[in-house]
Amino acid sequence: MHRRTLLGLAAGALALPTPRVAHAQSFDRPVRIVVPFAPGGTSDILARLLAPDLTRGFGQNVVVENRTGAGGNIGADLVAKSPPDGHTLLLIDVSTLATAPSLYTRLPFDLKRDLAPVTMLIYAPYILAVHPSVPAQNAAELVAYAKANPQRVNVGHAGIGVGNHLTGLLVAQHWGTDLTQVPYRGGAAALTAVAAGESQMIINGATATAPFCKQGTLRPIAVTGPARLTDFPEVPTFRELGWPAADSGTWQGILAQGGTPAPMVNRLATEIGAAMAVPATAARITALGAVNRVEGPDSFRTWLDAEIETWARVVRANNLRLD
Repeated sequence: MHRRTLLGLAAGALALPTPRVAHAQSFDRPVRIVVPFAPGGTSDILARLLAPDLTRGFGQNVVVENRTGAGGNIGADLVAKSPPDGHTLLLIDVSTLATAPSLYTRLPFDLKRDLAPVTMLIYAPYILAVHPSVPAQNAAELVAYAKANPQRVNVGHAGIGVGNHLTGLLVAQHWGTDLTQVPYRGGAAALTAVAAGESQMIINGATATAPFCKQGTLRPIAVTGPARLTDFPEVPTFRELGWPAADSGTWQGILAQGGTPAPMVNRLATEIGAAMAVPATAARITALGAVNRVEGPDSFRTWLDAEIETWARVVRANNLRLD
């Protein structure tokens, strides 16, 4: 066969996959972002912040859909059972998702098989805050009050086994007292309850909690993360106080159905990364007390695998199991 013929066939072979790859990466109908918690929480705030820029990037409307219940598993299961075409996405507190395999005896999906990490989005430290009626202005006074009133301090959290619940358990153990853990249907509901005085304390993402603290409906006592928050420079970190879970917080990320082709996952990651880099969006994320932590599919998966093991140890140590 002539060299020219061979080159022509080779060029044709290289060209053949191009239309299929392009088609696999295209969006031919609206894209859903499933948020498995109620409106007003960190995941919901972030999804609605990104939706307009993603609509432009995808060339299709992006719709945010709240599917609450079972600590985020109802929404996660919806995405796990959706078509593997990149049109149904899960935006979730990934630390909460990472507890599911060890916490639930009958999880309806396999986290590692049925959900594909697309990109990490942000890290928002937790704020430990109390209702103003609690007679504690600082960490030392709060610990003393909790010890003097065992089981009388109700701690609102987003659901059994979620990150802020497990962090609360570790804090109570460190303080050497019993705190009454009260689950709500998501962080927004817990915030509302504590702000109303129904519960007395909360550990929750800074993105959603900071506005309550600024309004005076909650009093910040301590924060997780590597440094004090700019908006609350007088509030010490867990690490300064010698408390456990010093780097816990809400790690928000986006996942697709586990069988989504790699070209589509990469397209999603690229468009979402571009939306996160829009100056107005980046400024808003900073103002909400969060840090941009965009990472691609591979590094996100590595991080998630490690997080699953970390929280499994906490779940086992506290004998937590749910059906």
